[in-house]
Amino acid sequence: MSSHVMLTHTTRYRYDRPVFLGPQTIRLRPSGTARTPVRSYALRVDPVASKQSWHQDGFGNHVAEVVFAERVTHFDITVRLEADLTSRNPFDFTLAPAARRWTPPAAFATILREEGTPAQYQQQAMQQQQARGVELSQQAETDLAACQNQFYTPEEQAELALYRATPPAGPHLHAFLTDWVEKAPRDTLDMLVALNRALAARIGYQLRLEPGVWSPEETLARGVGSCRDSAWLMIALLRHLGFAARFVSGYLIQSSQTAEGEEALTCDLHAWAEAFLPGAGWVGFDTTSGLLTAQGHLPLAATPAPEQAAPVTGLLDQCKATFDVSMQTDRLVMPDSV
Repeated sequence: MSSHVMLTHTTRYRYDRPVFLGPQTIRLRPSGTARTPVRSYALRVDPVASKQSWHQDGFGNHVAEVVFAERVTHFDITVRLEADLTSRNPFDFTLAPAARRWTPPAAFATILREEGTPAQYQQQAMQQQQARGVELSQQAETDLAACQNQFYTPEEQAELALYRATPPAGPHLHAFLTDWVEKAPRDTLDMLVALNRALAARIGYQLRLEPGVWSPEETLARGVGSCRDSAWLMIALLRHLGFAARFVSGYLIQSSQTAEGEEALTCDLHAWAEAFLPGAGWVGFDTTSGLLTAQGHLPLAATPAPEQAAPVTGLLDQCKATFDVSMQTDRLVMPDSV
């Protein structure tokens, strides 16, 4: 069976009156560094834009800038691309020797339980930690800097600065990290794989159509979230554990079988996290499935924060707007597969 598929993705905006659109930024072109080969790509905008140009943003993403000369009542974006979904091993990389063992920040290892410690003393230690929350947050900042420097050279530290920025951990995040540090493997890759699986098991998937991303605290408190919510939570955890991490939005193409045994291809806009691992580069973690990203993950934008990776952004006159999205994915029959 051919591994080549054709994806058609259409987004339609409708306005209740003619409106002026400000410059629109479209982030729907696969990255040139995507591990899934893209054989062809085309972007069409309707009405015909007075100007459409491509450039790379400050994070290396391919983005289209579209400017309309006149008022419009609709705005349609159609992407057509051919991708080669040949199976690949997501673990086909080798970590640099210095990155194969991981040391956690000391601030999250302050109440490691000793074997045989009575439960009442464990509880007292936890209460003391909560009472010292401000002190621990300050200590965390100091320990985090030392932890982040265990993997990265000075040059990498400078280049990855935006992906290492780590706000203080709230109570839910701090409790999760403290518990995780106690039981996590010290082998780097084993720890990251286990963390991704633990997060997928802890956070139930919830489809959310409203814009925005929940904070890591809110996602942990709710125990559910969209793919973008759990990805942002994973990024916060990774950064607190000493890793540079970024938010990725993209396509997820999957194959399943119908009740009649026929193949059904589906595609959705998706989000996941990536960690920068010396020797391997950026490695993707899908917090919805608990797996590493593979051939079905096609990145469109990778950024330090979720709001910078939105598929479409731009100014709009005040009006009533509606939109709908459709995706169709078909397997192509290649000459050598007939």
